[in-house]
Amino acid sequence: MADTTPLLPPYPTTSSSSSSASSSSASSSSHQIPKPSTHSIDEAIESHIGATTAAAQLLPASLAALAWVFDAQQTFINVFADAMPPWHCTSPSCSEAAAAAGSSPCNLPPSSWSWSLPPYTSTISSWSLQCSSPALLALPSSSFFLGCLTGGFLLATLADSRLGRKNMLLLSSLLMSLSAALTAASPSLLVYAALRFICGFGRATVGTSALVLSTELVSRRWRDRVSIIGFLCFTIGFLSLPGIAYVARGESWRTLYVLTAAPAFVYTVVVYFTMKESPRWLLLKGRRLEAIETIKKMTGGGNKVINSSFSNLAFVVPHVGADEETSDNIFAAAKTLWYNRWAFRRLTALMTVSFGVGVVYYGMPLNLGNLSSNLYLSVALNAITELPSSLLVFCLISHMNRRSSTLAFTAASGLFSLACAAKGGRGGWLEMAAEAELAAFFSACTGFSFVLIYSIELFPTCVRNSAIAMVRQALVLGGVFAPVIVAEGRRRRVLSFGVFGLAIGCCGVFAACLPETRGKVLSDTMEEEECAGACGN
Repeated sequence: MADTTPLLPPYPTTSSSSSSASSSSASSSSHQIPKPSTHSIDEAIESHIGATTAAAQLLPASLAALAWVFDAQQTFINVFADAMPPWHCTSPSCSEAAAAAGSSPCNLPPSSWSWSLPPYTSTISSWSLQCSSPALLALPSSSFFLGCLTGGFLLATLADSRLGRKNMLLLSSLLMSLSAALTAASPSLLVYAALRFICGFGRATVGTSALVLSTELVSRRWRDRVSIIGFLCFTIGFLSLPGIAYVARGESWRTLYVLTAAPAFVYTVVVYFTMKESPRWLLLKGRRLEAIETIKKMTGGGNKVINSSFSNLAFVVPHVGADEETSDNIFAAAKTLWYNRWAFRRLTALMTVSFGVGVVYYGMPLNLGNLSSNLYLSVALNAITELPSSLLVFCLISHMNRRSSTLAFTAASGLFSLACAAKGGRGGWLEMAAEAELAAFFSACTGFSFVLIYSIELFPTCVRNSAIAMVRQALVLGGVFAPVIVAEGRRRRVLSFGVFGLAIGCCGVFAACLPETRGKVLSDTMEEEECAGACGN
């Protein structure tokens, strides 16, 4: 509910006010009211939440970041559910023909070969897709990423306008978990692809809402590290997926969807009953009383000094511009980003970098099915690669410049991807997979972390969720093209890694157009960000 208490001015404005203040000085000596010293939402949040213990800040933020675990599982589940299952010859005449056919049984008589595992272990063997076109084989993965793209554009602004961070996280997690559970009952490939689209549509804002909510629940001291907690949770989800798939390797691919959907649903229920809304967002929407109650709960609510100083929060609300007040227009934040030239330039540059990162970040794990190695081990190695990446950023984020680091890691990923293509062309495929491919993926993961942290610091609270969502949608757009590139790479392996390297290398250059934000105070309104002196960058 919105607070209707009249707002007091932050500063004494007239001489009459000073005379009235002097006349009442004697009467106020016994009951002194704290002098307002807070002039922005960031300072108000910092003055109250910053004084709490690390555990009081990090536990709610970590709960929000836990959503990344289930986000990662649904993002890469197609690597196992749609994998090409092993097969073997069943007749003496099959051996010579199989050698000529390579790894595909398409040119062999149906009676001369058989699947090594039960047909229900993969969608390919369940629906006899082994000889289908690359576009059809990539349909489920591409549908998922296309759903992410659509959901990001349609749902992202709701977190900044009507629903808020918590409710957006709830809606996204619920839709993702339910659609994943329904995917287990898919009767055909088209229904399967449609449900993957819906899952991607719901998943689109899970990571964004979790990232923004977790960073807005903590003080400036923990903001950078809380961002990395989300990345670590994503790595845990990615790493847990090959373990779940390995345990259920003899079961139906439908079982894999059930095993990943159930924990995501339980998480949604826990968030509904325990998670708090962002006090920053509540203040920007004029819901001051709710924001004060939220901060009281976060700080213990029993400290009389803190309670008496909550009146300072009234002074920050007038800083919200008239065009940024609570509005029924759910696309208000998107319009603000569009019509402010400095914001549009930043968003365009970040989205370009994010697209290049997305091609490699989503393409590399999907391309593991084309390697002549154990799929479970290969995916696990790629997932483990994210751990040192996240730990590197976690430990050094406060000392690393955002712009130069983004440029360095995207360039490194591009060079290693091109090295993959060169090694693959000379036949050194297994060596390449163990060295250059992992190095390229590591660099892309680290670049991904910097892009998201960069996005948090470049945009104010009033449009932050929408801006980060757009950046992530550019990342997902790279994921839409990645399955097609991977499917084409089954014919020419050099092609896929060559495209990966050129995409991230060329797109990463656009980070040079962005201002440096290391150590920057978070702004809450467009006016504050403009006054910070960065609008000319």
